[in-house]
Amino acid sequence: MSPILAERMDGLGTETAFEVLAKAKALERQGREIVHLEIGEPDFDTPKNIRDAAIRALNSGYTHYVPAAGLPELRQAIAEHISKTRKIDVRPEEVVVTPGAKPIIFFSILACIENEDEVMYPNPGFPIYESMIKFVGAKPVPMQLKEENDFALDTEDTLAKINDRTRMIILNFPENPTGGVLTNENLEAIAEKVKHRRDLIVISDEVYSRIIYEGEHRSIASLPGMRDKTVVIDGFSKTYAMTGWRIGYGVMPEPLAQRIAQLMINSNSCTCAFSQMAGVEALTGPQNAVDDMVAEFRRRRETIVTGLNKIDGISCKKPKATFYAFPNVKNVKIPGEDLPGFLLEEAGVATLGGTSFGAFGGGYVRFSFANSIPNLEKALARTNEALSNL
Repeated sequence: MSPILAERMDGLGTETAFEVLAKAKALERQGREIVHLEIGEPDFDTPKNIRDAAIRALNSGYTHYVPAAGLPELRQAIAEHISKTRKIDVRPEEVVVTPGAKPIIFFSILACIENEDEVMYPNPGFPIYESMIKFVGAKPVPMQLKEENDFALDTEDTLAKINDRTRMIILNFPENPTGGVLTNENLEAIAEKVKHRRDLIVISDEVYSRIIYEGEHRSIASLPGMRDKTVVIDGFSKTYAMTGWRIGYGVMPEPLAQRIAQLMINSNSCTCAFSQMAGVEALTGPQNAVDDMVAEFRRRRETIVTGLNKIDGISCKKPKATFYAFPNVKNVKIPGEDLPGFLLEEAGVATLGGTSFGAFGGGYVRFSFANSIPNLEKALARTNEALSNL
């Protein structure tokens, strides 16, 4: 007999990437060759100096419980890193380390949002935002990212959505799935609207801040009046190819950090100790592996965008950041919501439909170019052939 579940579970979403990955793996077990462009994971190994640091930590006894908010060494390294890169003053007491960056999203919403509050979030966007907003009984208010705006926010439309019930604005730039970035106009307009509101906080998800190809990353936390109004989220998964290490962090006002640490105690106890020591090395050690990875992603970006634009019915803007292309497939002969399934079954190419990232993603497909150039070329050729046969 199945247990009776709480009603709130009915509104809990998922990440389609993991569902598509499972389907693709099932096809591979049947002998099919699949080109994986669905999962948001760098295909590089974690740099050797970081792996070596973890081994040293294991051999030195970092196999026990540690403070819920994170090891002092890592919190200090994060505080120094964020202070330097975001040009704000950060103290270790304002840092909480978690098993990946997702818990900071979840915990921040749990700690700050009540039933019927309104939370604004990018759409198309990382699906966990809308899922968690609904889970706590709040009202999700999408901020539409449009292709004609290079997938930046429409400032006028965004500001019009802010009202007395708005308690949180979630920003994710560089953005998954579009590869878009916020403009200075976006940041400054939102900051001006928010900074005088005591009851309104910004979650700035910046996990792709190092994977950027045009311009420099700018955090809303660096704008006047926003330092104590912002939770900056970052991590190690994307920048250092450490997805399986499960380590991320948030930087926030100290009173909130204390509450987030309480949620850590009630859920995870702490983040893996030796992973945290690897994180110290990641931030303080050589950065050449990151630079090399981004340079390779830049080359792959040219391959995927050029190739997609040569396929009849597909048009693709060049992403300014991340390792995702988000082409427009509205002129393809098969409906956009059916295209990923078609490509997986008929072409052996695993992708994600735009609606996996929200209703405004309809008519688009996300191609991750975290794969080798030969595999990208193979996927492009297969996609072109499959669509040509329609």
